Amino acid sequence: MGFRDKLLDENQLVEWCRQKRAEGKKIVATNGCFDILHIGHATYLEAAKAQGDVLIVGVNGDDSVRAIKGPSRPINNEINRACLVAALESVDAVYIFKETDALRFLSIVKPDIYVKGGDYNIDTINQPERRLVEQLGGKVLVLSGVPGVSTTEILKKMSSKAP
Repeated sequence: MGFRDKLLDENQLVEWCRQKRAEGKKIVATNGCFDILHIGHATYLEAAKAQGDVLIVGVNGDDSVRAIKGPSRPINNEINRACLVAALESVDAVYIFKETDALRFLSIVKPDIYVKGGDYNIDTINQPERRLVEQLGGKVLVLSGVPGVSTTEILKKMSSKAP
């Protein structure tokens, strides 16, 4: 399977989740912007995958990244970001969502485990997302990140070295 085959539209996402559940697989879900893919992302996604059998990643669409991160973001468009995430061995499927939160994505996936990165804790993650996953019978986990590595830090470093 090529990485582009991991990109799912909504109908494919519904079917993918149905099939994985029928196979008895534990579905892990996470989401994010993944604007400039770095070692922190790769480490986090590998750790997320280790929590279950399959990992589905929701990637924020371009408009939602702008709403969350500001008008100068994203650096890479949603298709490029989704393809790079899909190219990682630990990722089984990728879905681009347009909303600024992951509620719709999570309501479709109904993950057994919802994972967020170490820049959050259980009290600072999106609480409606947390409640939804818990109401659906899933668990919410926060995994530690790689200290000092973030897209924001990379952009700061790049701008300080610009001519």
